[in-house]
Amino acid sequence: MELFKPYTWMRAALLAVLLLAGQIAVSRLQSDVGIWPLSSAIAAEEKKKDTRATRRTPALRNKVYEKLVEAQAAAEEKDLGKASKILDAMIATGGKRALNSYELANVYNLYAFIYYSHEDYANALKAYENVVAQPDIPIAMEVNTRFTIAQLYFVQEQWQQGIDALLDWFKVTENPNANAYVLLAQGYYQTKDYDRALLNVKKAISMYKAKDKLPKEQWYNLARFLYFEQNDINKTVEVLEELLQYYPKKQYWVQLSHMYGEQQKESEQLSAMETAYVQGMLDKGTEQVTMAYLYLNAEVPYKAARVMDKGLKNDSIEGKSKNWEIAGSAWRQAQEIDKAIPAMEEAASRSDKGELYTRLGNVYLDGDQYKKAITALNKGLSRGGVKRPDTARLVLGMAYFNTRQYPKAREAFVAAGRDERSAKYANQWIKYMDTELARQKSLQDG
Repeated sequence: MELFKPYTWMRAALLAVLLLAGQIAVSRLQSDVGIWPLSSAIAAEEKKKDTRATRRTPALRNKVYEKLVEAQAAAEEKDLGKASKILDAMIATGGKRALNSYELANVYNLYAFIYYSHEDYANALKAYENVVAQPDIPIAMEVNTRFTIAQLYFVQEQWQQGIDALLDWFKVTENPNANAYVLLAQGYYQTKDYDRALLNVKKAISMYKAKDKLPKEQWYNLARFLYFEQNDINKTVEVLEELLQYYPKKQYWVQLSHMYGEQQKESEQLSAMETAYVQGMLDKGTEQVTMAYLYLNAEVPYKAARVMDKGLKNDSIEGKSKNWEIAGSAWRQAQEIDKAIPAMEEAASRSDKGELYTRLGNVYLDGDQYKKAITALNKGLSRGGVKRPDTARLVLGMAYFNTRQYPKAREAFVAAGRDERSAKYANQWIKYMDTELARQKSLQDG
């Protein structure tokens, strides 16, 4: 029995995860963006050689260095106005030509930090672009700045520019880390280039695994979303199974159960959901009802009934007619008629249609409560909305027969027999009743 199609629900759940994952770039930027330390500038001057390229970085003159230190100190003390005035004065004194490329790069770097602190991302970007536009700046400074530029584009949701900037960063960095590949994957995701997004997030995950490090939860989430978007259910399942090894959360058990259902692996579907249930993870009524349905589908009605009974009693499952009906049906299938009756009574009393009263009548008949069966069946038929009135009248005839109300039983059987679907059984009951009446008469005459 297929319970429902999970695609709409799954896509909504996964998108929520992706929105959360998309905040990674912003949060990381907030911690990464800062002032290119002047101590690093001195170190860059001392280290004239680089394995990738030879750059002759201009010297940072003492007078300029002192002003930069003063501006940096003001910025670090959150006195951004003072820092700006110092930088403005440096450029005003003799103009930009009075500063060499490296000095100018440091000025622009400080400007960028000030703009960023004011959340003026557009001007911060321009300032950082001016940093990398300067020739012969230290490679480390260029690498860090290009990465910050890419992040700022992502913050402003300029996804393609962010991707392009990040690709420029990859060209100048020797050892890109896994986080960079994830950031690139997020950019490709936003531009709906899912193939490239998947390629890069897989790269990040494999890099962490190669170092015996645990890949981040958000990375797995991005990977499973991308596989799901490609309708690759098998790979989605693989990612969820791996995710659960390290992050055993309810949402992943529930989603894995749905995915097993798509694979038509009903046993695994039940096991995944049951694992979450026994750990007390399924706190929503809808989830508990799904658990009950899975038990019913697996022909384990007693467990289904227990799930419904517990949820209805502690109010985690809404006490509406449909849910009481599920509980009653499960108890009945489990041959627990004494428990099925009160559940079906609750279901019928909450319904404005006659169908559930006829079903209640069936359960009363199972419990040999014939008079109650007659009352419930008649109530259901009079209300209307009964799916199979012929079947209800057939059961009503049985109840009348068992209370020796033979004329009414005959009337009910005849009415049921007018529907060809019940004609055969109605005629059999009439013949049986006639035989029984003849037997009783012969006993009386004898």
